[in-house]
Amino acid sequence: MTHPATSPAAAPAASAALVLEDGTTYRGRAYGATGTTFGEIVFSTGMTGYQETLTDPSYHRQIVVMTAPHIGNTGVNDEDPESGQIWVSGYVVRDPARRVSSWRAQHSLGEELADQGIVGISDVDTRALTRRLREEGVMRAGIFSGQDLVRDGYPRPVEELVAQVQASPQMAGADLAREVSTTEAYTVEPRGEFEGETPVATVVAVDLGIKTMTPVRLAERGVRVVVVPQSSTIADIEAALPGDGTPHGVFFSNGPGDPSASSHEVELLRAVLDRKIPFFGICFGNQLLGRALGYGTYKLGYGHRGINQPVLDRTTGKVEVTAHNHGFAVDAPLDEAGSSAPHDGGRYGRVVVSHVGLNDQVVEGLTCLDLPAFSVQYHPEAAAGPHDAAYLFDRFVSLMTNPAAWPPVLKENH
Repeated sequence: MTHPATSPAAAPAASAALVLEDGTTYRGRAYGATGTTFGEIVFSTGMTGYQETLTDPSYHRQIVVMTAPHIGNTGVNDEDPESGQIWVSGYVVRDPARRVSSWRAQHSLGEELADQGIVGISDVDTRALTRRLREEGVMRAGIFSGQDLVRDGYPRPVEELVAQVQASPQMAGADLAREVSTTEAYTVEPRGEFEGETPVATVVAVDLGIKTMTPVRLAERGVRVVVVPQSSTIADIEAALPGDGTPHGVFFSNGPGDPSASSHEVELLRAVLDRKIPFFGICFGNQLLGRALGYGTYKLGYGHRGINQPVLDRTTGKVEVTAHNHGFAVDAPLDEAGSSAPHDGGRYGRVVVSHVGLNDQVVEGLTCLDLPAFSVQYHPEAAAGPHDAAYLFDRFVSLMTNPAAWPPVLKENH
């Protein structure tokens, strides 16, 4: 096990500055790699699971602020990543752990950030920063550290740093799924009690930024999962589906970017719906289902990110504590139960908002009543927890293997 250098003789960390596009500046110390990075700055309210957060492709081109003050105490291991690399563009913490305190740790968090070239900053008042983002909304930001804060031996003017931030790309309108998707298809076979058995169903999962645990959750239920690239066509999907009578379905994963910019994915999903192939979408997949059905999407003021978000499942009347990571949401009517989806004169039949966020009444799930399709905005795979929503994978398996039982009925008093 390795530990970060924390002895009094260790060299002090380089100076760092976090600069928001509105000119607000926070001074701190370099954490991880030194240099410059840009991205949309967002905050995550999770107290655990920081390794899963860092490696979630949905955070591509975002600087993540951890609201929990003490980060890094469990270190980093090779078992928990949700992908093959860290995807955040920058990392902001208040008090990084001086040494790791877990038997599973193989590296310190600071070392891992440095090894992967992730520019971060520590010793920042993350509570004040989070309050500002809640009040003003997320915005572009930059982290500058070490020699990137100096020019000709003098500190660079803040105005110069702000100008660089304001010249960086916006998240609105960004089409990013293609940048994080796998380039080649691969298969995850049934595991656990189903290992070596005939799959109960085959699912083609379109990788828009898929997390490692998503196909695993399906494989644990006896499903064979064929993960295909974002660029796949309906012909590619149909070629991967079994023709032997085995139940099958299509899954759209989470992912980064603005759903309004994802034209290819929307048309692909409409082709799936037209063929009445059972469909399940998570997070970005929920937004794409909304678009395919004819609803709009919009950017939230500061989004939902963390592992403590309450959601009402209107089909059971139960409240779930859920994991979230999204900055966009579907604009669908909450109270028009069973109204026709607007696309092409109601071509896809009736749709209901099946899940609602209890903090702000944001649409957290859609269920088609006349098609075998549903989606949720949050993350039922939640490797770091909570696991309240794991039943959604069972619902998908049931949709594929027992289609006569679809759709679930909403409780009257929701």
